[in-house]
Amino acid sequence: MLRNLLTELMMQAPYQPASNFWRAIEIDEVINHDLPAGRGLDLGCGDGHLMAIILEHVGQRTVVGLDVDPHEIALARGRNVYRDVVTAPADSLPFHDGEFDFVFSNSVLEHIQNINGALLEVARVLRPSGRFLFTVPGANFHNCLKGPRWSGNREQYLLETDARCMHLRYWDASSWSEHLQQAGLTLVHQHEYLTLAQVQRWELIASYTSSALYRLLGRKKQPIEIQRQMGIRSLRLRLPRVIATLSAAAMDLGSRSEASMYGCLLVEARKLENNQS
Repeated sequence: MLRNLLTELMMQAPYQPASNFWRAIEIDEVINHDLPAGRGLDLGCGDGHLMAIILEHVGQRTVVGLDVDPHEIALARGRNVYRDVVTAPADSLPFHDGEFDFVFSNSVLEHIQNINGALLEVARVLRPSGRFLFTVPGANFHNCLKGPRWSGNREQYLLETDARCMHLRYWDASSWSEHLQQAGLTLVHQHEYLTLAQVQRWELIASYTSSALYRLLGRKKQPIEIQRQMGIRSLRLRLPRVIATLSAAAMDLGSRSEASMYGCLLVEARKLENNQS
């Protein structure tokens, strides 16, 4: 299914091949794990494209989309995926206590400055025993990166990668468990994904696309800003399936070697009952 997901992503967003490669692997993990049932919140929903694909595979859910970026919310509203879409920061959610059965967040928490405030808000809007499912880069993400392919030192390369990706943290499961517990959430499942080979394949694709543009524009604009400046995010460009299929096959070829290290983490937590400490 992984290659089919990558084909679908390339058809609908051919301008971001590196992100598509990463997201296809990520979505595959989420689908295999499944979303909890009930009314959900997609925290950091972006344009809604990923949730639309996930729901096609796991079945319909009643989901509200939330993102801090009004431009992405406008795109999400046009997809008719969500019951409602809201612009707000993760550490100040405009919802009632216990409003959701689950909260889902895909590659978002690593970008949030006030992470402890966001976790407290997630716990607040979840009903007792509600679930919080999220994906994040893991503690070995830097170790998985091959490093600069041309001139430059590794330390500077890692700093530039973090700046381009807007990554603020790389916690392991133990660190996430500690911070979740402080917010009233308990970790019930975690597993790693995105193998060393897959991280380096993403890195290679990015070095010729988003990373190249980032360097070309003086490291002043994020990839999503560049896409907006070029006007391609709102165009709904579509790549013919045959070309998307060939592109997906080329990107995936040789990237599934046996894992010795992983770059990302999928975590599920449960809200503690009212009588638990």
